[in-house]
Amino acid sequence: MKKDTTSPAAFPQAEIGPEMKGSDAVVQCLIREGVDVIFAYPGGASQELHQSLARTDKIRTILPRHEQGGSFAAEGYARATGKVGVCMATSGPGATNLVSAIADAFMDSIPLVAITGQVFSKYIGKMAFQETDFYGMTLPIVKHSYLVMNVHDLPKIFKEAFHLARSGRPGPVVIDIPKDIQQAKFQPVFPAAVEFRSSYATATFKASDDQLKQVLQLISEAKKPVLYAGGGIISADAHKELKAFAEKTNIPVATTLMGVGGFPETHPLSMQWFGMHGSAYGNWAVDQCDLLLCVGARFDDRITGDTKHFATNAKIVHIDIDASEHNKNKRVVLPIVSDIKPALIRLNELATAHKFTPPDNSAWHAQIATWKKQEPFRYDESPHIIPQEAVAALYELTKGDAIITTGVGQHQMWAAQFYRFNEPRRYISSLGLGAMGFGYPAAMGAKVACPDKQVIDIDGDGSFVMNIQELATCHIEKIAAKAMILNNQHLGMVVQWEDRFYGSVRGNTILGDETNVGGPENLAGLYPDFVKIAEGFGVKGRRVHKKSELKAAIQEMLDHDGPYVLDVIVPYTEHVLPMIPAGKTVKDMLLR
Repeated sequence: MKKDTTSPAAFPQAEIGPEMKGSDAVVQCLIREGVDVIFAYPGGASQELHQSLARTDKIRTILPRHEQGGSFAAEGYARATGKVGVCMATSGPGATNLVSAIADAFMDSIPLVAITGQVFSKYIGKMAFQETDFYGMTLPIVKHSYLVMNVHDLPKIFKEAFHLARSGRPGPVVIDIPKDIQQAKFQPVFPAAVEFRSSYATATFKASDDQLKQVLQLISEAKKPVLYAGGGIISADAHKELKAFAEKTNIPVATTLMGVGGFPETHPLSMQWFGMHGSAYGNWAVDQCDLLLCVGARFDDRITGDTKHFATNAKIVHIDIDASEHNKNKRVVLPIVSDIKPALIRLNELATAHKFTPPDNSAWHAQIATWKKQEPFRYDESPHIIPQEAVAALYELTKGDAIITTGVGQHQMWAAQFYRFNEPRRYISSLGLGAMGFGYPAAMGAKVACPDKQVIDIDGDGSFVMNIQELATCHIEKIAAKAMILNNQHLGMVVQWEDRFYGSVRGNTILGDETNVGGPENLAGLYPDFVKIAEGFGVKGRRVHKKSELKAAIQEMLDHDGPYVLDVIVPYTEHVLPMIPAGKTVKDMLLR
């Protein structure tokens, strides 16, 4: 029998509010969940919600210039803070414009609540104006979806939605609210806690001591151990525990791109990140290790390549909160379902209590040190500014103390290679989905979340132009998000694949005028003019193409007190290396 959610008796510790409209109850629910900012674009089916938001001073409503920009900004906010990001759109096309960010949050396990207006309930299923089945179409890319058909359910649904978004393996939740539900008056009952039919939704998972003692035993027997750390370390706020464990056991650490910053990259035990474009030494270490401790990661294809040839000599331990990830992509000898933070805390406690002494792995560390000297991330000198050099200069001038967002492509990889991250939530990028246009809106959201931090979007000209309209949002809202565009007039990563695997045949990858492609030697052919566009939005911009002017231009961007666009002209001939071709192995890694 369905639980009664209309009466206070249904929730003994609930708070009963005064009579109000459904839209006002939504705002009260958001306030109760600690929401201080929402990125929301209005329309007919969400107008009631915007009217209610206009009546409160407890939530900042930021109007993006496109729903996708607002939803990526909500993700940037969530990724920078760990809090639930919130976005909102109207029905139909407004809602469908949120889909990329919802899918992105699902792939990267980011806590997001997406609220959408819906047509009047009596019109649902009748192809009304601006109607889409948003509940149905988002089911494959959410932790949960709600279509609210009873106004009394609103407080319970919002309580559940925020709990689901932030708990366990975080992810996105959709709440679709018909306009008549927003308009309906009722007396809300705000529950103090959530209840689910299944205990799984609220369960906490902790590794047993027996399991963790097995881990320590495997470490004591290993000659070539490696810690493989993913985004779960950052989601669980377990970076300090990971560092303590690595130091206690003297195990080198390689992260995924999602895990960048989860272990300090300037630490002697760090091998930075590994995978398709990761460090050669990190890839070699994982390939040759005899024990691989995977914590909070999922063995995705950009890490493993051909799984049959991934870490073939290793005993693999996999600690993850999501049991569905165990043995999904790679068979392991010891799968452990656990929140990673308590698992690491207990591992450290057990190691101390049992006076654990790591085995002598000096030969292994010497081998990794040799690999680091042989094949560091590197680039060749050029008379022109090359993209790697621009990222390295930004790192030098910010002293590593900035939040970096990216679009998707070569610049995304160079940002991770040549900017060193010693803290979590400093590298913010669309990684599982790889959504172009993510960088600048994400920087906008991260800057709203962290107004005292430098926030710079390292972007490509292809990605940046996809959500360039958010310059207007940053100007109007006084959000000082900066963009450093590595402008090569091409879709650089696709061009790289064309050069490597398709005989350099250009299949619609040139962004400028094909008869007069711009570049360092032909500034007249550059298109579009990002400086003029920025100025049209009221944003300061500058173009730089001389090496001698690069650092001064970056410093000008950093010193500017508002949003800024720095257009750095670079050649399109640079490739991101190392590179393990898709589906190949470490043995196929391209180094030159």
